[in-house]
Amino acid sequence: MQVAYDLYAAELFGFAYKALDDRQLAEDVVQETFVRAWRSPRGFDPDQGSMRTWLFAIARNCVVDAIRRRSVREGPGYSSWDAVSESPSGFDPVDQLLERIQLGEALERLSPQHREAVVEVYFGGRTCAELGEELGISASTMRSRLYYGVRALRLILEENGWLAS
Repeated sequence: MQVAYDLYAAELFGFAYKALDDRQLAEDVVQETFVRAWRSPRGFDPDQGSMRTWLFAIARNCVVDAIRRRSVREGPGYSSWDAVSESPSGFDPVDQLLERIQLGEALERLSPQHREAVVEVYFGGRTCAELGEELGISASTMRSRLYYGVRALRLILEENGWLAS
């Protein structure tokens, strides 16, 4: 637990502080995250994701609990989780962060060629022809890499329970 704390406590604190906008509450969330992890070590399955992802999932639950407790303590009129975490566009920044972490870990499991194709085309806005030309391969080869990269990425996300099948 000490190693995990040393590696992830600061990052978890930033995550909690951004969601809660309360330093003390964020510190409490980090502490509760590690207490829950320590009490339920069997909940961590390295085949399902990294220690970091597991701790962030626990932290998200702790943030939700903290907001609910604060809401009850502060009484009516205080922002609920939906009001606190929902941005004007309707996206939950906590969920977005977790999704980015999960996607990043899934991308790391792809071969370098497939990862490059997926990242450059889907996230970089490039075409297969542009990327193929830059790498000195045909556009059809790049399309194949993209196809198999996306397919492998989907399987990884489904296998980890991060994508509804």
